[in-house]
Amino acid sequence: MILAVLSGKGGAGKTFVSVNLAVTAGRATYIDCDVEEPNGRLFLKPKDIKEKPVSSRIPEFDPEKCSECRKCVDFCQFNALVYVGDRPVVFPEVCHSCGGCAIVCPSGAVKETERQVGTVETGWRGDVRVVTGILNPGEASAVPVIKSALKTGCAAEELTVLDCPPGSGCSVLESVSSADYCILVVEPTAFGLHNFQMVAELVWLMKKPWGVVINREDGAYPPLEEFCTQNAIPILGRIPYSKKLAGLCAAGQIACTSDEETGHLFARLLYAVREEAET
Repeated sequence: MILAVLSGKGGAGKTFVSVNLAVTAGRATYIDCDVEEPNGRLFLKPKDIKEKPVSSRIPEFDPEKCSECRKCVDFCQFNALVYVGDRPVVFPEVCHSCGGCAIVCPSGAVKETERQVGTVETGWRGDVRVVTGILNPGEASAVPVIKSALKTGCAAEELTVLDCPPGSGCSVLESVSSADYCILVVEPTAFGLHNFQMVAELVWLMKKPWGVVINREDGAYPPLEEFCTQNAIPILGRIPYSKKLAGLCAAGQIACTSDEETGHLFARLLYAVREEAET
């Protein structure tokens, strides 16, 4: 089963939930798709790390073959190409590496070159395989690194936990596309509910089965409870607001192995997820 953990905003606790679910499962794969700021490895501390580069294919133009027809520029819907002087110029930061410019060029003036945009690290923490996507600073699109991390880590024979980027943008869409079930982590506040509703709309549009984990709960927040009740959204678990848990996270420790009560909480959460995913 591929399990995607999402949140509407950064800091809601999706990495905390993802890491602890993977460790609770025992034999599992954890994939950090939050490639702009991957921090699951700070808790899991993987060993025997191997790296592989991630590249995008960027068009390169041969001025001697170019017929100045501008078909490549007209084709590009991402505005990654402009015509300057007597030749096309590419903006690699916004190029989506679709290869369309090479296909539509009637004179064969376009070839593609590799440009590294990030890396994927693979290591182990006990029986948990840890896959971390790392986007190079300044890159505009996280999608190529996320795709590579998913290709490296997803396996049908074991639980795979995807620690998705926050929000509801293209990188989240790419991360969730292969998931069998989604967990949305939400804080019981007005701001948390607002951002949660945007991600809820995304998983609804993608027709993914999903449930909610309420994090840092220090009392009932009626608007969130009402939203879940009205939309028949299962509340899979509730994580209390706790100085102990905050201290464990600040120290980079795995809460489910450092605190017995939290260990039981995540065991119940994993059971609830599996029950919901099978219905």
